[in-house]
Amino acid sequence: MSRPVLTDWRPEDPEFWSTTGKAAARRNLWISVPNLLLAFSVWMVWSMVVAKLGLIGFKFTTDQLFWLTALPALSGATLRIFYSFMVPIFGGRRWTALSTLSLVVPALGIGLAVQNPDTPYWAFVALALLCGLGGGNFASSMSNIAFFFPKAEKGNALAINAGFGNLGFSVMQFLVPLVITFGLFAPVIGAPQIAIDKGVESQIWLQNAGFVWIPFLLASAAAAWFGMNDLSSAKASFATQAVIFRRKHNWLMCWLYVGTFGSFIGFSAAFPLLTKTLFPEVNALQFAFLGPLVGAASRALTGWVSDRWGGENVTQIVFGALMVGVLAVLYSVGGFGAEPSFVLFFAAFLWLFFWTGVGNASTFQMIPAIVRVDMPRLMPQATAAVRFKASEMEAAAIIGFSSAIGAYGGFFIPKAFGDSMRATGGPESALYAFLAFYLSCAIVNWVFYARKRSMLHSPTNTTEPAA
Repeated sequence: MSRPVLTDWRPEDPEFWSTTGKAAARRNLWISVPNLLLAFSVWMVWSMVVAKLGLIGFKFTTDQLFWLTALPALSGATLRIFYSFMVPIFGGRRWTALSTLSLVVPALGIGLAVQNPDTPYWAFVALALLCGLGGGNFASSMSNIAFFFPKAEKGNALAINAGFGNLGFSVMQFLVPLVITFGLFAPVIGAPQIAIDKGVESQIWLQNAGFVWIPFLLASAAAAWFGMNDLSSAKASFATQAVIFRRKHNWLMCWLYVGTFGSFIGFSAAFPLLTKTLFPEVNALQFAFLGPLVGAASRALTGWVSDRWGGENVTQIVFGALMVGVLAVLYSVGGFGAEPSFVLFFAAFLWLFFWTGVGNASTFQMIPAIVRVDMPRLMPQATAAVRFKASEMEAAAIIGFSSAIGAYGGFFIPKAFGDSMRATGGPESALYAFLAFYLSCAIVNWVFYARKRSMLHSPTNTTEPAA
């Protein structure tokens, strides 16, 4: 199990799993986690940097700032489409190390760009797009971990990898406000900037928001290169994996994942700036990390719930809870004739973050189950072993691809808030759109997966042996 490439991998074999496989799978999982955490941190670092640019002399409009918070999600989601297929082509160990190392580029670029108030807007746009490299990592990381674990533990393993990876949002939103207050890498990082907030001057080192990640990125990339494994059984060409584009359930799960992960990343990106805009008297950066923290923790800690009671049932509850949360946010910002309330606004968003995390875990638990159930129909003449191998490959590819489509929520949610604020002066229009979308997700999940006569609840739904 210490070799870079493992040629014998049989996680569904109980004896192999208990004696050999479990330890190797867990080692790969726990090395994957910090790499993914750092990827999320770099991906969404703009959500904190943007809130400080105006204080140090950058003259960008509110709409331009919302664009900067949205662009990393747009590029990250697009890159995920390609990253979804990279692990079977290059190997999980190689790709994890190289993709983590690539994040040094935007981290270094941010540290240099924010030191000069004359840096043009297009340069920040380019850096925001480069931060999307971190977003792409999620698709490859999740498809890689999916190959290592048996079906009985796959949901929980994916929840742990994604949940603790999602903590990168929270770690970033907690760490950045701290490190920008002192010359962490002085004198290498350059001089401090003068920040003017409500007439009060102070010194900050905003470049630390980028530089602080570089040592950790180098260390994590090295750990992946020397400590993880490639699986020879997980090899597949792009053409082989591209079969998922003809699968109806691939597109249905993409729709549902936009509602769960898309909401998580979109709210994470928009929450600090939205709070600062709606409640300027509140220092949003002091507690913005709590939202992503709640969402990441609920994802990491609730994967077993879906393994036990069925992801489709949990997902149905999730979309009902998200609709309740949106109604609460609407009320908190003055909707329905109420007085705006920051306390209710904050509590409602924590509620939303919690349920997006639960939904992230439940939807990913559904994908392997759906593919396994559908495989006898898709490959009626194939043996059980061939169907099993095909289901593992397709499930991993769908997990990666749906994460790509879901990540577009990180672009559309901040953009929707920005458009709503510009058109009406408030976020209500965007919130009503979210409410309608969650209703559509609840309907799709019920019709295809959660109702008693769905494919996942059919009396003929049996799991074939792996060989």
